[in-house]
This record gives sequence, structure tokens and C-alpha cells, in this order.
Amino acid sequence: MNGKLVAGFIVLTAVIAGAAIYWVQEYAYYRPVEPASAAAVIRLTDLSGGVEPMLADAFEGIDADSSPLRFRGCFHTPMSLALLSETYVTYEDPAPLIGPKWFSCFDANRIGADLETGAAIAFLSERNIHPGVDRVVAVYPDGRAYAWQQLNESAEK
Repeated sequence: MNGKLVAGFIVLTAVIAGAAIYWVQEYAYYRPVEPASAAAVIRLTDLSGGVEPMLADAFEGIDADSSPLRFRGCFHTPMSLALLSETYVTYEDPAPLIGPKWFSCFDANRIGADLETGAAIAFLSERNIHPGVDRVVAVYPDGRAYAWQQLNESAEK
């Protein structure tokens, strides 16, 4: 009978620990980014190296203080892909990172696949927004746009 109690305690402890770890990864650190806040202003780097605000509306975003890679944003822009491509720096190796499941507007797998096929184009928002981290914006022809932060080449050194 003692073996069953010990085994039950171990299993129960593992289940509680697993649930706690899941909750911490999915919910604990994230906070919504208010659309009127400075963090919700999406900027783009132009071909001369300057950074200027991007026209955007219907912003929905999340961020966390625990890591600069947790930023995600979904929004709409009235700017055309032709204008963006002629004016702003495209991003060479975009890799959207998977976010929490509950932030449903940001589907990193779909965005990544669309970037590979050319259905969307990635632009450099800001280089080194945090040391070794770039903010990237992917834009679709219909104006849907997504922003995230990813490690750049200086972080790999």
C-alpha cells in the first residue's frame, strides 16, 4: 500500500509541475500591448537607413519583459506592397517565432510558409531594437501585416 501512495504522490507532483510549467510558458509573462501605446507604433527602416512610423490600424499585440523575442503584433496597413518594396529595406531571413496558442491572430507557421512562397514580404522594422534582436514586419498584398522580433546575425557571435 505504501508503494501506491508514493507512486501516486510522484504522479500527482509531476502533473501539477507540468501544468504549472505550461501555464508559465503560455500565460504568465505575456501582457497585451495597448494600441495607443508607444510599443504599438510600428516603424520601418527606409533605404537610406532612417526609421519612420508605418501607417497601421487595428493593432493587436502582446509582449513580455522576460524576453525580447516574445513581442507579436497583428495589424492592417493601407500601404501597398509596391510602395513598401520601393521605399523600405526587405528582411533577408525572416523566421516568425511561434507564440502562445491563445494569441490566435498570429500564426507563425502560416506566415513563415507565406514568406517562403512569396505570398507575403518581410521588411526590417528596426535593427537591434534590443541588442542582437531585430523587429521584422511581414505584409500581405491585402494589407494584413504581422510583426515579431527575432535574433539577428550579431546575436549569433
